[in-house]
Amino acid sequence: MDLEHTAEEKEFRARLRSWLARVLPALPPKPSPDDWPARRAYDLGWQRRLHDAGYGEVHWDASPTTRLIFLEETEIAGAPYVGANFVGLLHAGPTIAAEGTPEQRARWLGPILRGEEVWCQGFSEPDAGSDLAALRTRAHRDGDTYVVTGSKIWTSHAEVADWCELLVRTDPDAPRHRGISWLALPMDAPGITVRPLRTLAGSAEFAEVFLDEVRVPVAHRVGAEHDGWRVTMVTLSFERGTAFVGEVVACRRVLTELAREARANGRWDDPGLRRRLGTLNAEFRALWRLTQWNVSEAEASSRGVPGVGGSVFKLRYSHARQRLYDTAAEVLGPDALDLDRPWTLDRLSALSYTIAAGTSQIQRNIVAERILGLPKGR
Repeated sequence: MDLEHTAEEKEFRARLRSWLARVLPALPPKPSPDDWPARRAYDLGWQRRLHDAGYGEVHWDASPTTRLIFLEETEIAGAPYVGANFVGLLHAGPTIAAEGTPEQRARWLGPILRGEEVWCQGFSEPDAGSDLAALRTRAHRDGDTYVVTGSKIWTSHAEVADWCELLVRTDPDAPRHRGISWLALPMDAPGITVRPLRTLAGSAEFAEVFLDEVRVPVAHRVGAEHDGWRVTMVTLSFERGTAFVGEVVACRRVLTELAREARANGRWDDPGLRRRLGTLNAEFRALWRLTQWNVSEAEASSRGVPGVGGSVFKLRYSHARQRLYDTAAEVLGPDALDLDRPWTLDRLSALSYTIAAGTSQIQRNIVAERILGLPKGR
């Protein structure tokens, strides 16, 4: 793993840092967290700024190391997160770039990069739990279209999405992992019903999606028919390998803020608290190095796809994030019950990280089988 940056990469960092310093002070205020149409417009407006400044294509047309620099610098500067379009920019888009046909890449990548279309993810189902291969949403072929019936749950930003990366079962008689296909579903197609879900933190960025004989063109299938499980592994490699990069930088910033708060309110005198903060600092420094290793591995790949090291990262990061915000509650004391204080809502959302993007149990199985070479459990 080469952690040294080239002269060109250093120049890119300096140029990006200068541009962020000029642009960020002029941004409009962020909309209310509950106003999803306004949040969509805000997030897409930021993506359009990036595109017009020449940074829109950094997610796919740049090297993994350049993408890492971009995510690090934008997080350090406090730039807007990808927000409502995180599925398009970090999951669906990279998958289409790696697996799509030239026509598919021409149709979908440009609108994502220009901030014109939002994607959501239709993977999880109510009865499948963590066993993604147990999905039941069916798609039978009717000429040049698939007719899709079923339901999805925890579909991020479905209420404001234009497209959905959708997993369907196209061969019900095939072994579980071999009868699945990856489709691009237009969210305005007849037969789709979206029902928002409210989280513990009070937000409603997830939804249930019901599909009643929804017709999807066969041309919207990414990868071969019945080969969707392999394509899905590409999607999940991006989700677990590089999509959390900005959040690691954010957690390191929170650690600095926690230390400052503890000194101000007198809790810094507790040696146990200082020890926990120090341990977390070491943990997130190690996670940052692991991220660099994963990016180096992706850079060595012919298609820029991260490897199974993303599961190691996802497993460690999910639990480290929970410990970080538990420590934040300790620093805040009784104020940790005030939802208007910093970090309190983040603590609630941290509970989901051991489930989102594959549960910790799933990640342990992947590490055991694909890295350690242990036999599969019965």
